[in-house]
Amino acid sequence: MLDTGDLVQDALVNALRNLNTLEIRDEGTFQLYLARAVNNRIIDLYRRKARRPVREEMPEDAVADTRSPLDLAIGAEARAWYERALATLTDEEQALIFLRLELGLSFEEIAEQLGKPSPDAARMAVKRAVKLLVSEMDRQR
Repeated sequence: MLDTGDLVQDALVNALRNLNTLEIRDEGTFQLYLARAVNNRIIDLYRRKARRPVREEMPEDAVADTRSPLDLAIGAEARAWYERALATLTDEEQALIFLRLELGLSFEEIAEQLGKPSPDAARMAVKRAVKLLVSEMDRQR
């Protein structure tokens, strides 16, 4: 922020720049002009401060909320391997993996959805499907 003297100095400098264009009709007009100029400068500074966020120092131990570009690239590549390997599995194996890994359904819910006799049967089917998926992803690498 500026001191009062700085505000008055700014108003005087601007008034002197525009002295040729000012119409001074009586003795108090120039003083009123300067008072209004100082008041306008205060309002401008207040508005400028309201528009700009407060600056704060970033802590040295700050951690980014997002993943790095390298992590994103590796993730995209792994996702591509996953999708290619998934496409090689049967429809039922794909459904088992999708329901468990992507939707996070329980084995009981998977058994109901796919008509398996028990949650344990669904668990074993998911385990076999994931094993096939992993081996296919390894083969693609």
